Formats: sequence, structure tokens, C-alpha cells
Amino acid sequence: MKKKLFAALMAGLMTLSLAACGSSTSKAPAAEAPAESASQEAPAEAPAEETAESQVYKVGIVKFMDHASLNQIEANIQSQLDALSTDGVTYEYQDYTKNGQGDPTTINQIVADLMASEVDVIIPIATPAAQIAQSVTEGKDIPIVFSAVSDPVSAGLVASNEAPGANITGTSDALNTNAIMDLIFAADPDASYIGLLYSNSEDASKVPIQDAKAYLDAKGIKYIEKTGTTTDEVSQAVDALIAEKVDAVFTPTDNTIMNAELAFFEKLSDAGIPHYAGADSFALNGAFCGFGVDYAQLGTETGKMVDEILRGGAEVSSLSVRTFDNGIATVNTETAAALGLDLAAVKEAFAPFVTQVAEITTQQNFEN
Repeated sequence: MKKKLFAALMAGLMTLSLAACGSSTSKAPAAEAPAESASQEAPAEAPAEETAESQVYKVGIVKFMDHASLNQIEANIQSQLDALSTDGVTYEYQDYTKNGQGDPTTINQIVADLMASEVDVIIPIATPAAQIAQSVTEGKDIPIVFSAVSDPVSAGLVASNEAPGANITGTSDALNTNAIMDLIFAADPDASYIGLLYSNSEDASKVPIQDAKAYLDAKGIKYIEKTGTTTDEVSQAVDALIAEKVDAVFTPTDNTIMNAELAFFEKLSDAGIPHYAGADSFALNGAFCGFGVDYAQLGTETGKMVDEILRGGAEVSSLSVRTFDNGIATVNTETAAALGLDLAAVKEAFAPFVTQVAEITTQQNFEN
């Protein structure tokens, strides 16, 4: 009996031992599960590789003030940067586009803030903004690509247009003053007294006004200069020119006068005095005739230069300043009618001096 009990006990122990071994063997594959799980999650790292291949450039845009010419340039710079945001490169400007409101202190702070934001390039629009940007960034390794600087050399921005020589270049709206003078006398051969309206606080106006005076002196034509640094002062200057009974008024690419044009153009029209100026935006805002740079093209080309530098690796110091002369006279048809001028006769008179006469009506800004 004892032998039978002993045998039964031994059989039970062997059964338990085999069960334990079976349990250990069945859990072995579960121990390998983490390795299999890691293998399944591996593809999640792919986006990081794609991000590493893309490049985002931060572009700071500093507009001197708000008016039709500079607004048109700004819009076309932005459109061009959007068009060039391809092949893994993105140009971000939305958070870095600022308006200086014509205030040097404000522009100075804007440029400092853009540098603190570590933008990759700064685009100052108009000569005063470019001069401030150059001063604030002196000694810093950040490229500046200016737009609408009439005379970069005289403004002290570059050594020469062909070889800027420093970390700054851009596009120029250099004005052919003699061409505008030719239009004045083509339309009115008997004109004998010309008003020169500009702001003496803007470097961009100095050379064109000197050129205008040299042209008029050579012809023996009398002229008078009137200036203003605010819209109210400009309006008063216009009143003085009307009182002088000038035959026509000339303004170069002057931001102060451009900013005030909408406030005084009707005064000149009512007095029968045509206003000739150095950009089509003046005509858009009511001047009789604007002749000079196509600012849409100027803005587009500025955007291209930024791309050449940031994406293409072009050396800023040797990238030539780009200038334009489209030879198009833009006439405000409403102002021509108010002046009592025959548009067909005007076009015929202008024809030998321009490639085209474009027509425009008075608005605040160009339609993009």
C-alpha cells in the first residue's frame, strides 16, 4: 500500500514539473514583442528627414512710409517671394513686414527688432529706410537688399552701382530728369516758368532737382523752388506755386510729395497747372503725368535678388545694383480733362520722347 502511495506521489510531482516547463516555453515569444513593436514604429522618423532637407528663410521688409509707390513695390516683392518659395525653400515675410510711417526713430527700432528675430535678409524700401538699415546693421553679418533708392552712391550705400563693395545692394529707381523736362516742353512749348516741388529732407530728390535746374538754366527758363516736409507744408508750397502762376510743376521720386499728392492735386488742376513727376504712382494719385520706373518690375526684381543671395549664394558685395528705365509716360485722363488738355494731342506731343503713353484714373493704390 505504501509503495502504491509513493508511486502516485511521484507521478504527481512529474506532472507539475512538466506543466511548469510548458508555461515557461509558451511565454518566450512574448518577450520578443518589444523588438517587433520598435520595428513597426521605425517609419515615423521619416518626416524628420524631410524637414532636414527643407530651408526656411526669414525676410524682413521695412517700408519707409505708406503710399502708392512703396505699397506697389512691397506687394510685388512679396508676390515674387511667394513664387520663389519652391523646391524645399520657403520665404517667410508675413511676420517681418513693417511700416516705418516716415519716422526715423520707428525705422531704427524696426531694424533692431528684425535683427533680434534673426531674419536672414533685410529689404528696406526707399532711401531713408535703406540708410537707417545700413547704419543699424553696421558690423553685422546680415545682407541688405534695398529697393527704390534713387542714387545709391550719393546716399552713401554703395561704393559703385557695378561693385557695391559691402554687404548691401539692391534696386534703384534712378530718374531720367531730362526726359521729364522734355515732356513738359513737348506739351507746352511756350512754358516759361517752372515750379520745382520737393522735400529738402530727402536725399533722393537732391540730384534730380540739381539736374532740373541745370536743364532749365541751359534753356534760359525761369524756375522757383518750393519745399515741404509734411503734408500741410507741401499743401502750402503748392498754394505758393499757384500764386506764382507757374506754367508747370516738376517733382522727382520724392516720398513726401508722393504721400501728399492726393491732398493737393485738385488745387493744381483747378489752377490749370499740370504736375509732372518721376513715377506712375503720382499720376495714379492725381498728377497729370508720371514718367520713370515701373515699380511693379522694381519690386519683382528685388525679390529675385534676395533669392540669388539666399538660395543661390551670390556675393552681396559684388552683386550689381539694378536700374530700370521703361520709357513709359503715364497720364491721368481725369486730370487731363480737368486741365482742358486734348489727350490725343498730348499723346502725339509725347510720342518722340517715350515708348508708350499709358492712361490711368485717380485711385489711392494700384490694384494687384
